[in-house]
Order: sequence, then structure tokens, then C-alpha cells
Amino acid sequence: MTERELLTRTAEIAADYVDSLGTRGVGPRRAYREMLAAVDRPVPEGPSEPLAVVEELAATLEPGITAMGSGRYFGFVIGGALPASVAVDWLVSAWDQNAGLAEPTPGISSLEAVAGRWVLELLGLPSHSSFAFVTGCQMAHVTCLAAARHAVLARAGWNLPGEGLTGAPAIRVVVGAKRHVTLTRALRLLGIGERQEVVLPADGEGRMDAAGLAAALAGERPTIVCAQAGEVNTGAFDDLAAITAAARETGAWVHIDGAFGLWAAATPSLRHLVAGHELADSWATDAHKWLNVPYDCGIAICAHPDAHAAAMEYAAPYLHVGDEAARDPMGYSPEFSRRARSAPVWAAVRQLGRSGVAELVERCCAHARRFAERIVALEGCEVLNDVVLNQVLFRFADDAATRGALATVQESGEAWMSGTIWEGRAAIRVSVSGWRTTTEDVDRTVAAFRAAF
Repeated sequence: MTERELLTRTAEIAADYVDSLGTRGVGPRRAYREMLAAVDRPVPEGPSEPLAVVEELAATLEPGITAMGSGRYFGFVIGGALPASVAVDWLVSAWDQNAGLAEPTPGISSLEAVAGRWVLELLGLPSHSSFAFVTGCQMAHVTCLAAARHAVLARAGWNLPGEGLTGAPAIRVVVGAKRHVTLTRALRLLGIGERQEVVLPADGEGRMDAAGLAAALAGERPTIVCAQAGEVNTGAFDDLAAITAAARETGAWVHIDGAFGLWAAATPSLRHLVAGHELADSWATDAHKWLNVPYDCGIAICAHPDAHAAAMEYAAPYLHVGDEAARDPMGYSPEFSRRARSAPVWAAVRQLGRSGVAELVERCCAHARRFAERIVALEGCEVLNDVVLNQVLFRFADDAATRGALATVQESGEAWMSGTIWEGRAAIRVSVSGWRTTTEDVDRTVAAFRAAF
């Protein structure tokens, strides 16, 4: 079999899977232990035909695959992948470009420069900002906060590249009580511990209490404020205008966790939710959430390119390039070797256009409102949040009923969403961010809950 025939057959298998998304059960049919038993084999002693490898993998893993691209997948704020972004992602694998330096990959590097500029325009962020395409929002936080750490220490007179962290002024980080765990992990990876955090309380929707920010910023210390655009359970937004204004009074760096909520900036009807976001210093978001590109693709954005580049130092004699005007992607990323993540982003924006991105976001939010309006009509159901975006948080009479209903719906295959804990009680979280979701999908999901009782 030729390589062309292999790739053609693989594309057929992939297309068959995509065609099944409207009818197949959403959740996996087998759990981890069953799947491990199916795939756990000794290291092969000899070679196999490539097609046999592909077909064996497809057949073996199929029962353990969750249909995350389905219109009835509502878990973990994961969007499906747009057709153009999937197809271009296949090209990325076939091209096999190491998208770090411009000299060997001028096509990909130039495309990344354009894709990044398009994202800045869609999100209403300063045009001079630097950016990096990383694995996800986790590494986007690490990248942005590394730049923040470098900048606030430099302002305090400390040369971080030369002296390291030992003996450096202690950095103060102001966070909300409902910040996402990826933000906490990013801080720990950067050597910022819990004792350096000032935690402001959150209201009933998970928003940081910005009224306490002025007191939290008192005193001259290198400070980073971490705000949130889209709480992961409720979709609520911190008061970004108030936070950026207070931070500017003291010279604190503001970083915004906008994993999915930052995309509200791309649509006129929801842009008010992020008012003041453009005055921050850095932003982290995921393209594999609301922009609906394949995994993995997060975007780190920084309003201070010099601090960003300094934090990602990569100088070496063998990395010298001839064109000094070329933008080397690795100059803004913690990774040297990586795939061309910017290409599917370019493809998604090229397919949708500015109006299509806005329509996608608005449509998902309309579906969330529809779900909330219908699920609350079920006996014992309570919607726990103000549905301002694409998140619906709800529960039934007690923890047992809530967990039981969730398990029943998941096992039915009709839909899949995740459970959570909110204010000490079991809850269910529906996240609408996939381009395939329709009103019929919403109504089928509500019907699945109705049938669970």
C-alpha cells in the first residue's frame, strides 16, 4: 500500500467517525479499566503494516471515545472542531513543520503572525501586543505570568535573568476566591506560593469582590492581579474595568484568565461583559474552546512584548537567522519544538470571518439560555447561576438526586456534561460551546433529564 492510499483510507475512517456524531452515543461505552485491558500489550517484536496499525487503533479505541464534537456534548467548555480547522490540522501533520524558527519555516511563521493579529482584532486587544500559540490555557497562564514576574521584579530593581529568584523581592498576587485551578498551578510552577497570595472573596456568581482591591494593593510591593473573564461554573465576569483602574493606580500588572469568556469581546451583544479588558497587561485564552479548533491550542497574549520576550529567552549561536525582521515564534513561547498550532486558528477565522465568530458565540449563549429556561421546569430543579454567557449551573432536590440524574443521562448516551461542586453542594454544569449544537440538541438533553426521574 502506498502512503497516499494509507492517508486516503485514514481520512475515510475519520470521516466515518465525524458522520456518526449526530447518531452515536455521546459518552464512551467502556471505562478506563476496560480500555486499558484492550490496549495493554507487550512491546511489538517486529514491524507491522501501517494500514493494519491504523485500523487496529481505530477499532480498539472506538468504544472508549467520547463524542466531544457532538452537538450534545456539554462538558468542560469544549467546542467541536470546525471543518476547515480539522482539515488544516491534517495538513499541519503532513507538512510536519517545527514551528519555532522563521528561517526553516517561513510559511508557518508568517501565517502565525497573521493569525495572531486576527485574534487580537477579534478580541479587541492592543495591536502592539505579542502572542504565543501554546498547548492550552494552562501554558498560556505560565507564559503570561512569567512575563509578569519578569516585569514587576524589574520595576522593583531586581534583575531576574541575572540573579534568579533567590533573594528577590516577594511578589504579591491578588486573586479571587473562585479563580481557576490552572491559574493556581501556573503560579506554583513559577515559584509563587500560597503565602504570597491575597485572596479576595467572591460573590454568589463567583466574581471577585473588586471593592476590596484597593486595600489589597496597599504598600509598595511587586504585584500581579489575576482577574477572570468567565467563571468556569457560572460564566460570570469580574469587574474588569474596576480592576484595571485600581491596578493602574499602583502600577500592578493585571492578567486576565479568559479561557472561554474572553471571546465575548468578539460579539457586540456581549462585549459589555469584558468592559475594560483592553487595559490589562496580559490575557490567556483557549482557541480549542470557543473558536472550535482541534486540540491543543491556547493563546498567551501580552501588552508588553519586551517583557514577554525577555521571559522566554532563547538566544543561542545556532539559532541565528539572517532576516532580522522575521518573527521567531519560539521567542514568545516556552516551547522550542511544537506543531503549527496557529494554522488551524487561521483556518477557523478564515472559515467564519468576524461575523461568523460573533454568531457562533451568540448562538451558543442563546442555547444556554434555552436550556436554563427548560431545565428549571423539571420538578425539583434549580438553576444556580445568572446565565450571562454559555454556562448553566443547576441541581435537583439534593446531592443524591443531582448525581443520580447526571449519571443516568451520561449512561444513556443522549448527552454528556460534567458534575461539579458549588458552595459545598453537588451540581451539574452545562457548557455550550460547540458549533454543531442545535435547539434540537438542547431540547433532547432536557428530555433526557426528564426521563431520568
